Amino acid sequence: MRKAASDEGAHKAAIFLMSVSSEDAAKLLKFLGPKEVHKLGVSMAALENVDNKTVTQIYSEFIVEAESKTSIGLNKDEQIRKVFVTALGEDKANNVIDKILIGGNTKGLDSLKWMDAKAIADIIRDEHPQIQAIILSYLDPDHAAEVLNSLDEKVRIDLVMRISMQDSIQPAAIDELNSVMEKQVSNIIMNQTKTIGGIKRAADILNFVSGDVETTILGAVKERDEELANQIQDLMFIFDNIKSIDDRGIQMLLREVKTDTLVIALKAADNEIKDKIFKNMSKRAGELLKDDLEVKGPVRISEVEAAQKEILMIAKSLADQGKIMMGNKSEEMV
Repeated sequence: MRKAASDEGAHKAAIFLMSVSSEDAAKLLKFLGPKEVHKLGVSMAALENVDNKTVTQIYSEFIVEAESKTSIGLNKDEQIRKVFVTALGEDKANNVIDKILIGGNTKGLDSLKWMDAKAIADIIRDEHPQIQAIILSYLDPDHAAEVLNSLDEKVRIDLVMRISMQDSIQPAAIDELNSVMEKQVSNIIMNQTKTIGGIKRAADILNFVSGDVETTILGAVKERDEELANQIQDLMFIFDNIKSIDDRGIQMLLREVKTDTLVIALKAADNEIKDKIFKNMSKRAGELLKDDLEVKGPVRISEVEAAQKEILMIAKSLADQGKIMMGNKSEEMV
């Protein structure tokens, strides 16, 4: 049976990605959306040995010369894992890889990971708060933060409290929750206990919300449970964590940060952070940055917080990839 046009395109793209280095493939994957990544991953996992004639034809379509031989399809699991970890980071890659390599379809709770945040908020708005908390814990932190931003303020506070106090959820409970979700999304049967929620998860989610939402939620949580609020805050990445990055890491971080973003972020930074930044720049670049800071007019606190969060997320991404070390108050060095 002839493949549909979209399936044939995914098949060809999969062959191309599997024939180049994992680093080059990862760079291409970063430009694709979640559904495209998943579809490509499934196609990559389905590949067997591909003949050189097919590869040559595909390379011609990509305006690239074909290699004389290919080993596409051999050791494909290892190749897929390298590509996805490089492109998405360890945590996100493992979620995608597990689904791809076992040949499963995206259903139930897993399907929420590929949905628009506002759509998820609409789906769970009338559900019991505990179900909402489980679903948010199940999403990636940045995705969960978008959903949280779409919910009412009182609901946000309660959900962060519930997420912080969660530990794990039994398979039976996951099965039941999938049944609840079945009316709006496809379901998936969970065969193992998932570690879900917890203080760290709540902190990860709050790392991605806007500064005013973060302040409001933490303040409200502190009124109800000061110790819990302190534990959440200790696990969050704050701009002061920049001080814990070594010089090599700072230099790598600066290569990824836009100058305009850095100028705004440093407007409210203390001298220790500024000195660390200047120390790891060339003399000329440091002088230009100091000039930019001096001539920069007043900046809203919300703009400063947004710029600092943007830098922190870049730093966290580099840390997740193992390229830099980034500590916080709760971490110990061994």
